[in-house]
Amino acid sequence: MNSPADIAGQPPLAAPATAKKLEKLGIRRRFDLVLHLPLRYEDETHLYPIAQAPYGQAVLVEGEVTQCEVQFRPRRQLVVQIEDKSGKLVLRFIHFYGSTQQQLAKGRRVRALGEVRRGFFGDEMVHPKIREVHEGDPLADSLTPVYPTVNGLTQPVLRRLIHAELKAQPLPETLPDEMRRSLGLMPFADAVQLLHRPGPEYSATQLTDGNLPAWQRLKFDELLAQQLSMRLAYRARRQGSAPVIAGDGSLRAQLLASLPFALTGAQQKVLAEIVSDIALPHPMNRLLQGDVGSGKTVVAALAALAAIEAGFQVALMAPTEILAEQHYVKLAAWLAPLGIEVAWLSGSLRKKARGEMAAKIAGGEARLAVGTHALFQDDVSFARLGLVIVDEQHRFGVGQRLALQEKGAAPHQLMMSATPIPRTLAMSFYADLDVSVIDELPPGRTPIVTKLINAARRDEVVAFVDKACREGNQVYWVCPLIEESETLQLQTAVDTHAVLVEDLPQWGVGLVHGRMKAAEKAEVMGRFIRNELQLLVATTVIEVGVDVPNASLMVIEHAERMGLAQLHQLRGRVGRGAAKSSCVLLFETPLSELAKARLKVIYENTDGFEIARQDLNIRGPGEFLGARQSGLPMLRFADLEADIELLEAARELAPQLLQRWPQYAAAHLTRWLAGREHFLKA
Repeated sequence: MNSPADIAGQPPLAAPATAKKLEKLGIRRRFDLVLHLPLRYEDETHLYPIAQAPYGQAVLVEGEVTQCEVQFRPRRQLVVQIEDKSGKLVLRFIHFYGSTQQQLAKGRRVRALGEVRRGFFGDEMVHPKIREVHEGDPLADSLTPVYPTVNGLTQPVLRRLIHAELKAQPLPETLPDEMRRSLGLMPFADAVQLLHRPGPEYSATQLTDGNLPAWQRLKFDELLAQQLSMRLAYRARRQGSAPVIAGDGSLRAQLLASLPFALTGAQQKVLAEIVSDIALPHPMNRLLQGDVGSGKTVVAALAALAAIEAGFQVALMAPTEILAEQHYVKLAAWLAPLGIEVAWLSGSLRKKARGEMAAKIAGGEARLAVGTHALFQDDVSFARLGLVIVDEQHRFGVGQRLALQEKGAAPHQLMMSATPIPRTLAMSFYADLDVSVIDELPPGRTPIVTKLINAARRDEVVAFVDKACREGNQVYWVCPLIEESETLQLQTAVDTHAVLVEDLPQWGVGLVHGRMKAAEKAEVMGRFIRNELQLLVATTVIEVGVDVPNASLMVIEHAERMGLAQLHQLRGRVGRGAAKSSCVLLFETPLSELAKARLKVIYENTDGFEIARQDLNIRGPGEFLGARQSGLPMLRFADLEADIELLEAARELAPQLLQRWPQYAAAHLTRWLAGREHFLKA
């Protein structure tokens, strides 16, 4: 059986300026060059006579330069003419240097690689790849790889560095022969050599097909490295120490008795899992996920009470001040009657108020602290932090989550997400976490009918709003973020409010937005909850956390500009009572292909997990996961949907490799993740 060798290698052997450019590509070690695989391939193995070069594909032609001049109409450009025995071809360069003119001086023989198209003066290539040759020079014997690069790092330089490394590196196996053969995978060295230096028998189409055995090997190796790292991270956490939290249940019983509803079976199940975890002497690292309206907040409140009963403090962190404030208002209303002080900490607090809150947290007076990233600033300390709750955790960077954890002596961590995680993503990027799913909605929730309406029919929507109010129901009218500008978002909401007040004078129309003071927002929301206002115009502040059972209609302007998760969460603000509920998505035309895809998904689906799965397909894991990508490397080669069989195999074999062949597991991780292991802490 072959034995894995040291594959860490040394930093790239390049000048400092080149090394900096390589680092931008993620190439820090010599071995990283081996894993820097081609994006595509150029075919310089076949030379076409100019007159026979086909249109619509990259072709290689050769000819003598018969004309080379700079023209200034309609703009400055270099126009070159080459010809062979069969015909003539124009090469046109809009961006060029003096060296380009020298290379294409009259009488030179050149090869041009590019796409031939019909131009004003006949057939032409625009910005072809050029190389000076002599008649009879041999053609390439294989396809030419084209690598991902950055400005200032040319393909020839990359190819030279990569090919030198391929010769220098031993490329040892990191899979035992027994395992590799059982999976039908080709040797690693053969796969890498084929992709970097393919033989003449391969076409460009074959080499970019993900089912090619060479790509299958690289994809499996990448997925296996991810699974191994997750297993080790999970194992490390289970070996760590954390406070044993065992409350007596008294505060939880009081809260449950005061609530106007009973917990669903799913809520009871996940709460039991959390309470069981925090009673153990190693850190809980649990993800609580559930669809919109499934009741995650009350589970978080009960988990917090379990810690408070045992004499510990709890920190709840949300990514935005608006969401954090909504949590604070709701939790304070639930816990204050139980004699528990809830502290509020955000970046917008005045210095004096912030100092008072920080003092209460440091002294242990405040048993629960709710806030934004302000919770983990240097001037904030906890007397006895036992549990950290992070809402919408994917919107925080790794460093931020670690900073809050470090406020206590290895506190337990509960992360919450209202964005359901597709199965493939959970298997891949969340394999290191214990996951609890609230897969049951509270009873009495009515199905929501989704309507797509062109903004040109706005008057019909206003009439629909009037009808809903006459039937005794209430309405949200949401004005989302426009062009990433809070000022424009605010102005749109203010203008919309003014228009609706004029169009619907018979109804109370309120307005809430992110720039209002907390007391002002609370006052308006209170009036809406009490049905003193029938229509509430809002920015996306009502995305999460607002529960008004009498609200049966949601109107969302510029729905085409919003993401699927946000649309789904906004839609979930209605359908919480017995009345038939609707969500109207107003869109402006023309629609981009991405906007059409999103609106089709949200129109056809109400299940959060299916929406999340399709969102993953549309956006890819990097964007779907948001800030988590700053912690775990995104997959470069594997595709979670297309390569599900490889992912399942990697998931099954990772523990076997760790147990039976630990030396191979260590070599495999060094190859794929060397230098990035510290991120696995988060």
